[in-house]
Amino acid sequence: MRLENIVVDAQDPIRLGGFWAAALGARPITEESDLFEAQLVLPGGDWLDLCFPRVPDPVQPDPRLHLDLSGGAHQRQVIDRLLGLGARHLDIGQGSVPWVVLADPEGNPCCVMEDRPEYADAGAIAALPLDSADPERDLEFWALLTGWRRTPGSVAHTLRHPSGRGPLLELCPEPTAKTTKNRIHLDLRFDTGDDPARWAERLIGSGGRPMEHDWGELPWQVWQDPSGNEFCLLAASERVSPSAAG
Repeated sequence: MRLENIVVDAQDPIRLGGFWAAALGARPITEESDLFEAQLVLPGGDWLDLCFPRVPDPVQPDPRLHLDLSGGAHQRQVIDRLLGLGARHLDIGQGSVPWVVLADPEGNPCCVMEDRPEYADAGAIAALPLDSADPERDLEFWALLTGWRRTPGSVAHTLRHPSGRGPLLELCPEPTAKTTKNRIHLDLRFDTGDDPARWAERLIGSGGRPMEHDWGELPWQVWQDPSGNEFCLLAASERVSPSAAG
């Protein structure tokens, strides 16, 4: 099982996806009216796909999952570049903090982070903070799901890929209980030889649950973690590396 996609619901996929591809230096791989996808190469050569399907639901002011972007010593330059691409400053009550909160062109909050040791080798995305009703419990769930390992960080409950490269996954105490579908979620893909039924047993035993929905037949499975955060499980397939994609 591997983390493959960051999925962001979009009212205008091409506009929003184009912004994020430019912001992160990702290579567009699908540009359609209802779906924009771009591939982000991570330090060490691994990759994540950024997917922007058309979903007309309104943007949530306090998303349970958002992107923390690497800034560090170049924080001011990163902010200026994002503003030039169409971002805007956003006040969510953060007060005086060393990071800067922006909104993308559809109003999704993101943060441009200051320098932190744990962001070394993260790449363009420093971290993926995810709201949790019980961070210790959910850290164990996501460790099982991703194969990532607990790592020291500014957030007490943090996971990272065993390579020590790529973004952190941070389980953060939720300010309020979950009430609506997350507008940003993660997709994971089964490895060849994985037994989906066995995985289902393991995930249910760790507090996860298949999600009931009215979206019709889908070629992937929709699940929720113990705090109700949605994620999708994709069927095993041959991975396409950035170099092989051309």
